[in-house]
This record gives sequence, C-alpha cells and structure tokens, in this order.
Amino acid sequence: MKKRIALMLAALCLMLSGCSWLDGSYVSVTPHQEQTSGGQSGAVSAANYLQLRTVLQDMVDSSTENAVINVAEYDQEQVAKGMQTAVNYLSSLYPLGAYAVDRIDYDIGVSGGKPAVSVSISYIHGRSEIRKIKTVPDMTEAEKAIAEALDACNESVVLLVRHYEREDLVQMVEDFAEQNPDIVMETPQVAEGLYPDAGTSRIVELKFTYQTSRDSLRQMQDQVEPLFAAAMQYVSGDGSDSQKYNQLYGFLMERFDYTIETSITPAYSLLRHGVGDSKAFAMVYAAMCRQAGLECRIVSGTRNGEAWYWNLICEDGIFFHVDLLQSSASGQLQRLSDDQMHGYVWDYSAYPAADAAQNENLPE
Repeated sequence: MKKRIALMLAALCLMLSGCSWLDGSYVSVTPHQEQTSGGQSGAVSAANYLQLRTVLQDMVDSSTENAVINVAEYDQEQVAKGMQTAVNYLSSLYPLGAYAVDRIDYDIGVSGGKPAVSVSISYIHGRSEIRKIKTVPDMTEAEKAIAEALDACNESVVLLVRHYEREDLVQMVEDFAEQNPDIVMETPQVAEGLYPDAGTSRIVELKFTYQTSRDSLRQMQDQVEPLFAAAMQYVSGDGSDSQKYNQLYGFLMERFDYTIETSITPAYSLLRHGVGDSKAFAMVYAAMCRQAGLECRIVSGTRNGEAWYWNLICEDGIFFHVDLLQSSASGQLQRLSDDQMHGYVWDYSAYPAADAAQNENLPE
C-alpha cells in the first residue's frame, strides 16, 4: 500500500514544480474489484466543502483518473474532514460514484507552495460505459427502457432513475416476456444491481443471460412477426368477439399436430415447429387476442395436480375460462365457468370470476 502511494506521489512531483507533500492522508473505497482507464485533469480549486464535492463529482462524471485540487482558500483545519465526507458521499450516496468507482485515493500536501490535494480515482466502469447510461425520470419510463432492451435482445441495460421507487424488476421482466411472446423469444435470467443501496436517485443495472445467441433470437423475431400478422388477417373485421375468439383458436390449433413439450423459445417453437406446452399456448393465444382488440388473460395454476396455464376471455362483459389444449380434444373452443373447471386450481382472488350464473350464456 505504501509503495503504491509513494509511486503516485513521485509521479505527481515530476509533473508539478515545487512539489512537497506535507501531511499525507489516504482513504480507500472498494465497492467493486476491477479497474478501467480514464483521463487526467489539470489543477482545479475548491474553497469549501460543496466546491470540493463538486470537483470530485465532476471527476467521476467525466471518468477522470487524476487531479490536483488547490485548497489554498479552504479552511486548512477542515480540508481532511471535507475530503473524507466528500469521498463517503461519492461512494455511498452519489449513484454514478457507487456504480462506476473502484477506489478513491488522495493525499493532502503542498503544490507550488500552496495547500493542495492530489486525487486518484480508479474505475470498474469506464467512460464508454458511463456514456451508455440512459437517464429516465421515473419507474414508468424505466420499464419502457427495459422493454426496449428486451426487444433488442440486449445483454444489459443501465438506467439512472431520477425518482426511483422499489419494484421487483426481475418479476417485471418475466411478466413482460409472458405478455409479449411475439417480442421476447426467450425469457432471460436476470441479475439486478442498484447503486447506491438507498436514495431517491439510483442507477439500475440489469444483466440478461440467454441460452440462445442474440443473432438467433433476432432471426426468431423476424420469423414469428409475420405469423402474428397473419393471425390478424385471419380474424373477421366485422365479426362478433365470440367469432374472433373462435377464429384465433382455429388459426392456432390448425397449424400443426402439436407435440406437447416445454421450450425456452415458446412462441417460436410453437408457431414454427409445432412444439409447446400449456404455457406457450396460453401466452401466444393471449397475445393474438390482445392484438385483435380482445380481452384475454393468462391464468396460472394446476390441472390435476400438474402446473398448468390457460386463458380467461371476456365476451360482452362475461368471463369464461378457455383451455386450448383441452378444447382441442373436442375440436372447438370450450368456454367454462368457475364451477365447470373440474380438476383446476388457481388463485381465485387474482382473476375476475367466471360465475356459475353465466352457464345459460355458454355456447352449446
């Protein structure tokens, strides 16, 4: 440690005439492990704590590695305390500092006969990475930015959220993938990072891990898109909602003699290869219905003790359960009330009731 400080001071002395560091001080901030390169700044001045903090903050914003801060007008008895407080602020409260900084080293001494502080900052996220951070005002816009990253099959997204509110973003990604199988070909594993640990303004980093390559995912998107468009052409524009639900059921179920298997790319496997499970059918059918202007929800639960998915549709304000895989045995879309869902279990409080009184409205 002492050797590293000595080398840093020696380099500074070569750059600065009349360099003699008197009262050495050192602090280390290590929220991360790696180091990336940055730039170097010339001499700057600070006469009080706020100016000192602003200088350090500007260094982080610009990924500057080294600077000499002139503190001749600063109360010399307060310089050490000011530096310690400013470093603590950058590491624990300032979002970009918590996200990008590896270490902050400083020494208090004299440069050119005047009191000064030499500062050295190392980073784990360099200038190019910092420039990619997208600033959004709130969590609503953050969700939109995350959706765009999923649509682009990106490996990560980093956002500076000005007014952050706690939200389960991992669940948000899973929900978005479930609701948009025409966009998200594979639901990625998500690793979330928040910087700092608390505060109104925070940096949100999401890293996405896919089993399928990005190029392959983009190709799948291109192949699935026209099939969803074809489903919309299959729906009669002036038909009733009931007819449209039936038409989309027919479009989907008549494509293949399906193989019931689980796939990590549910929409692509179902529409291109005829391979899917109950969740794939429920996801794709719900997405097609919504694109046709029909209300259709995905219900998760169990059927005969096995994890199972189906749909809940609404015709003229009346809700019905529809299970595409079970309907396929009879050759038509069966609409069932809650009481007719024998062998099915789900969270009744999470979905609208398909009341038994609707039985008289069920199609024969």
